[in-house]
Amino acid sequence: MALLGKMAVLFIYMMLGYFCYKKGYLDAKASKTISFVVLNLASPALVISGTVNRSGDIEGGLLPTVLATIGLYIGLIIVSIFMPYLIGAPAKNRGIYRLMTIFSNIGFMGFPVVQAMFGDDALLHVAIFQIPYNLLIYSYGIYELTKGQPDENGEKTSFQWKKLINVGMIASIVTIILYAARVETPAFFNETCAGLGALTAPLSMIVIGTALAKIPLKSLFTDVRLIFFTALKLLVIPILGMGIARLLLKDQMLLGVVMVMIATPVGSMTAMLAEQYGGDTELTSRGVALSTLLSVLTIPLVGMITL
Repeated sequence: MALLGKMAVLFIYMMLGYFCYKKGYLDAKASKTISFVVLNLASPALVISGTVNRSGDIEGGLLPTVLATIGLYIGLIIVSIFMPYLIGAPAKNRGIYRLMTIFSNIGFMGFPVVQAMFGDDALLHVAIFQIPYNLLIYSYGIYELTKGQPDENGEKTSFQWKKLINVGMIASIVTIILYAARVETPAFFNETCAGLGALTAPLSMIVIGTALAKIPLKSLFTDVRLIFFTALKLLVIPILGMGIARLLLKDQMLLGVVMVMIATPVGSMTAMLAEQYGGDTELTSRGVALSTLLSVLTIPLVGMITL
């Protein structure tokens, strides 16, 4: 029930964004600005605050988290290979469904949910999950969207390493270094990170709410294939995945983080990449919107079943 209450708070934030966009208090430009603040200030500060404000060391060190991260993404990639065929997706959309299977919204929703459930101590786990996430989405993700397709100049799209150098990646690496080196940071720095990090949950959910407001809600519930995919993404995969995780992991906090990493909705980055690299932007946007809306109920449900 505690998790349901936390998700209810995030849902209220999301509905505030939805309402403000519908009423004209927020527009696309304001939403983009808020998104910039979350991605480049609030969320990185939240990641770092998970180390500088933590109450103690992680029992057993970080190796179990690293192994869980590797196992999770290998598993999701394997599942994503079969997902398009399981739901009967047309060939042109198979890459999109693979991306939506692998990449969840750990930036906008994962960090706030984990913090709400387990406090700052759990954020270091999420920082480790974010590193391969960035590596994969800017390599494998782009590959799935562009394989066989030329760019605007008629040339084959190539992978750009510079895409991996972003604020989220840097914050994750800095967090791990601070933890490993046991650096004592000054109080004003810790307070600044905590203050900025506290903005992540409300602002990120407001952005998601504005994104929902741009899509007719009726269209989310008329695509049978997308509904089937969302049920697999939010319920079947997390429950089965957690069944495996419970056999291999003993730390309850790490199990909770893994649950959130699997159960969070489709990542908004999939829609951004689809728009940039010629994918089906409408499908990804509806996938993000439907899974986000339903995750308010499915994340607590998965938590009740698996934790």
